[in-house]
Amino acid sequence: MSISDAFIAGGWGMYPTLIAGLALLGTCLRYASRPESRYVPLMIALGLFTLFAGCLGFTTGIITMLRFYAEMQGEPRPAILYYGFQESLHNVALALLLTTMSTLAASVGAWRLARQAQAAAATVPAR
Repeated sequence: MSISDAFIAGGWGMYPTLIAGLALLGTCLRYASRPESRYVPLMIALGLFTLFAGCLGFTTGIITMLRFYAEMQGEPRPAILYYGFQESLHNVALALLLTTMSTLAASVGAWRLARQAQAAAATVPAR
């Protein structure tokens, strides 16, 4: 399954997850290149938004799948449930992928900020 197939299979919930995740990744990359504490609240908010959007897409996918499963005529097949769960999990996977990449970038920024603080402390004369 290609990335575009997985994105389409995830349904409408993939769009807010992708938008929030890309905004998060951009903010974290900016923080990595120029670590300033003013970016931290935005990174936290976008990280939560990305994870919540992925969970919302998963939840609505499960609700839709169960509604169609309950309305099926004849003998329902359990395989349909497996496909429904699998498609719904694409939302969670995208959210986790984007937040993981963003966390790596934010960690670089935090490391650089700590090094800057350490260098600044070393240049202050002792009393």
